[in-house]
Amino acid sequence: MVSSQATTHISLPDLIRLQADARALKLPSARPVRSRQAGLQRSPQRGRGMAFAEVRQYQPGDDIRSIDWRVTARRQSPHTKLYEEERERPVLLLCDLGPSLFFASTGAYKQVRCAQVAAILSWLALWAGDQVGGIVFNGEKLQVLRPARRKKSVLRLLDALAEQQHKPDRNGGLPASGMENGPWLDQALAEARRVAHTGSRIFVLSDFLQISDDTASLLGALARHNAVNAIRIVDPLEEQLPDSGRFAVAGPDGPIWFDAGNPRFQQAWRQRITAHETRLASCFRTAGVVSATVSTGEDPASVLKSLLGPRGRIG
Repeated sequence: MVSSQATTHISLPDLIRLQADARALKLPSARPVRSRQAGLQRSPQRGRGMAFAEVRQYQPGDDIRSIDWRVTARRQSPHTKLYEEERERPVLLLCDLGPSLFFASTGAYKQVRCAQVAAILSWLALWAGDQVGGIVFNGEKLQVLRPARRKKSVLRLLDALAEQQHKPDRNGGLPASGMENGPWLDQALAEARRVAHTGSRIFVLSDFLQISDDTASLLGALARHNAVNAIRIVDPLEEQLPDSGRFAVAGPDGPIWFDAGNPRFQQAWRQRITAHETRLASCFRTAGVVSATVSTGEDPASVLKSLLGPRGRIG
């Protein structure tokens, strides 16, 4: 039975309070930014900007306005100052809150972990001086929030995350939805391609249980001109069943019981999981997308700390 202690949903005030968990983290740049707007993301390109980089000997073609006359006089040869350009980098968060994320066997429901990870990343991006936006969808509604560099844009995103989470019906089950998760994920990816500026950093947060034949090409189209990371939200029960026992999970029509000790059921489950894992790995590989995993039983801030490496790449 799914633990009654699992957190089913998270409120807007709780998402706002995740600022405290985000303060110890820093969101680094994933690769050179192509945006021409001014901002706070540093580029490896040298030029005239706000962040001083180094002084080196003058070379033909250097801007004479950047000559450091004190160093030149001291060393008796022309030296020039170099700067790192600081640029703004749009960050777009695709947040899947579909029916399949209304589940957990431990910790918090997948939709809660998705919202928490998105909240922490949005605070990090805002403090880095980046534009923050998102696409939030739950199998019934898709909401587009265009990137902007102000606190209000983060609060709008967090409000959408809080509002679109599913809540149990009177029988404790998930409200029925006529839409499948897969087409909604593909629709969000297509919308992201329309909304995202070239050079954006895009995080796709989903359990990826219902990928379609088009998902890889849609992800690949995004990854060609942006830095795309897939963050997969998983539950331990989805990866491996217990060896024995009868269990129930909530469904639109009430609890669904299964016998984990049934050998045929175990075999069918393993075959299905293996097939899906192979297909998903192929999807990410074809799209050229780096992926990572967050479990329902893990603390999102701790996981993100290990995932955000020195170059901003996950994995």
